[in-house]
Amino acid sequence: MNDQGEWNDEPCSRSHTFVCHEDELILIQKNLNWTEAVRYCRENHVDLVSVDSQEIQLMVTEVLHQASTTEVWLGLHYYCLMNLWIWVRGEVVCYQNWAPGVQIQLNDCSREHRAGALRSGGDHRWISLPRSQNLNFICTRHGST
Repeated sequence: MNDQGEWNDEPCSRSHTFVCHEDELILIQKNLNWTEAVRYCRENHVDLVSVDSQEIQLMVTEVLHQASTTEVWLGLHYYCLMNLWIWVRGEVVCYQNWAPGVQIQLNDCSREHRAGALRSGGDHRWISLPRSQNLNFICTRHGST
């Protein structure tokens, strides 16, 4: 584009910045525990989805209608040693969409480790579940251009 935001012809030898197609989301209708879901996404796609913005939250809700479970795994887990929720890629949770009344801080780590799931119906809010539950899950995958 030129400085006025209009398309402009350029020789192929010129270098410019570019935009890549973003990752897409895919709902997997297998019922796996959280750890198995992470492994499945990493082996077959990119990773379990990290919902780090309202835009991603809206993209996630678009694929939820295919879910066969009432909750769906997200790439969100509780890290006991640091007493906080983090995404599978290691980022701290900034954007949040927790269901009202969900206990977000879990100081008792002697019980089963917990992970974040998304309600597939209703308000599509996040909840905390034991990682051993078997649910559908959402993977990110590379978009096709």
